[in-house]
Amino acid sequence: MAAASRIIIVEDDPEIRSLVRALLVQEGYVCEAAEDAERFWRIAAIDAPDLVILDIMMPGEDGLSLCRRLRAQSDVPVLITSARAEPLDRVIGLEIGADDYLSKPFEPRELIARTRALLRRTRSAPRQRGASFGGWRVDYGARSLTSPEGEIVELTSGEFDLLAVLTRHPLRVLSRDDIMDALHGRSADAFDRSIDIQVSRLRRKLRDDPRSPQLIRTVRNAGYLFAVQPEAS
Repeated sequence: MAAASRIIIVEDDPEIRSLVRALLVQEGYVCEAAEDAERFWRIAAIDAPDLVILDIMMPGEDGLSLCRRLRAQSDVPVLITSARAEPLDRVIGLEIGADDYLSKPFEPRELIARTRALLRRTRSAPRQRGASFGGWRVDYGARSLTSPEGEIVELTSGEFDLLAVLTRHPLRVLSRDDIMDALHGRSADAFDRSIDIQVSRLRRKLRDDPRSPQLIRTVRNAGYLFAVQPEAS
């Protein structure tokens, strides 16, 4: 018998959070709830979810920023729920990587139907859990990088997040703003040079000669390009 799908509900309203959790548990899903983004990241670090149900309006990091960061690291399906039902909000949510958008208030049966549809779609199209290139292996779930010799390479959280963004968007020039947006959301400082520093460190750990890099190339006045097509795993 297949294991029950694991869902994380991110919702700052305790009444809605409790209601959604109860509905999904009744349907046989394993559910955990988080009141904000900080709590979500702690839960997700322990065991990757099969689906995230995400509110937009939250204290601290909002749902759109969380979705953007999550999508840079993972292709777990995301269902956004929001009282902001304007078409523009729906479009923004889908453009940054959400798989579906459900306006509040919603009918319980519709939430369950959308949940089933997203999980069914995921099962029919297995999610990319890792990537390999030139003997290197990236495991998105374990957040690890393994060298061609089979050794785990020590990466900071920021370095791994950057590697995840680059390997998920290969053969495409990403500006510093694109990368900062994926990693940090709207809170990033336009003059933040940390991306350049992390690229330099990541090249060193990937043994990518900074004088003539073959993996992470600098495109003058444009940004960075991951110059190989990884194999999905």
